[in-house]
Formats: sequence, structure tokens, C-alpha cells
Amino acid sequence: MAESQEQLSLQRIYLKDVSFEAPNTPAVFKTEWQPTINVELNVRNAAIDTGYYEVILAITITVKNENQVVYLLEVQQAGLFFITGITGDALGRLLAAYCPTILFPYAREAISDLVGKGSFPQLLLAPVNFDALLDEAVQKQQNSTAN
Repeated sequence: MAESQEQLSLQRIYLKDVSFEAPNTPAVFKTEWQPTINVELNVRNAAIDTGYYEVILAITITVKNENQVVYLLEVQQAGLFFITGITGDALGRLLAAYCPTILFPYAREAISDLVGKGSFPQLLLAPVNFDALLDEAVQKQQNSTAN
């Protein structure tokens, strides 16, 4: 009896969607630079074919200065992964934490490039621990189910 072999391989990394808006330029360039930055992360995935999964890391960044939107940036960094022999919680963790960890540096680079092309100070996102974020989300879900 042959045992199923676990395999994960990255097939492709690509930008699925990107948007950069700077609605109040050039006026925002004349104000003192004391921005507030809001970063939202979202991970979703879908089975594409037998063993193939698309994972999308969506990052939305809103930068305001003096309560005025300086720029709004949305990046959907995606990857196509082939995964076989892995099921259940282990597959869920791969898709929700491991794969986004692979995608994050690419999204970070795209964000930095877009912000620079908008003529704003460089924005480099800090590394993200997707395992910890997943554990936190699972804990919150368990707490809300228990109540």
C-alpha cells in the first residue's frame, strides 16, 4: 500500500490587482508631513483544480495627513500553489499562513514602488507573522463560539 506523499510547490507569483489613488495632490505636498497610516491585511484562497490553489494576499493602506487622505493603496499579490497529500487543518494552515508568508515580500516591494512613484516618502511594511495572526483569529473564533 503506497502512502500519499506530501508536496507543496509554488507554480507562479503574480499581481492580481493594484490600485493607487492620491486624490488631494498636489495640495498635500504643501502640508507638514505627520501622516497616520492604516494597514489592512486579508488572505483568501480558492481551489482552482485538483491540487492547485490560488492564494491572494490583499493589503489596503490608507495614509492621511491632517485628516485628509494623502493616498489609498490596494495590492492583491497572488500565488498559484500545487499542494498534494496535505489535508484538513494542515492544509488550512498552509493556505492561511505559509503561502501568504511567501507572497508578502512581493507585495511589500510593489507597495514600496507605487508609493515612490507617487512622489511620497518610502513606505516599507514591517514583516508580518501570519502564523500568529491565524492563531489569534482561531482563538477569537473559539471564544465567540464558547460565549
